[in-house]
Amino acid sequence: MAPAPTEPVVKPAPLPEPVLVTPTTPLEEREGMLVDTNQFKAQTVYFDFDRSAVKPSETEKVEAVANALKEKPDNKLLIEGHCDERGTEEYNRALGERRALSVREYLTSLGIEPKRVFTLSWGEDRPADTNHTEEAWAKNRRGEFILLLPKK
Repeated sequence: MAPAPTEPVVKPAPLPEPVLVTPTTPLEEREGMLVDTNQFKAQTVYFDFDRSAVKPSETEKVEAVANALKEKPDNKLLIEGHCDERGTEEYNRALGERRALSVREYLTSLGIEPKRVFTLSWGEDRPADTNHTEEAWAKNRRGEFILLLPKK
């Protein structure tokens, strides 16, 4: 008697690893700093599609932030990397981090100590513009500066 045909065992796909979107403890709490999200709003750095290099047209913004940090050596900075909605969530999270790190690298080349600059990637999670147009996507491909001030 031949053994009964068996169906292949189908195992469920493993669950993806959880992505840490925000630090467990807010940066301002860990670093003992106050947050100012408006100080460098005008210096938001914009990126080309699928690129993380700081464009020549955006370098003045980074230089302005560097000059402000040089005047206040106790201040620190958080750079948040953002992407448009195209691409996978995982890819966009990595691209957002590359963008933030690219801006950080440029700041350090201007004399800002690396230990004063933190990075965080939001990927596509916090769009500046929720429309689905090229104009909206261009606004979402950005690096934002968050000033961290010492508590008095």
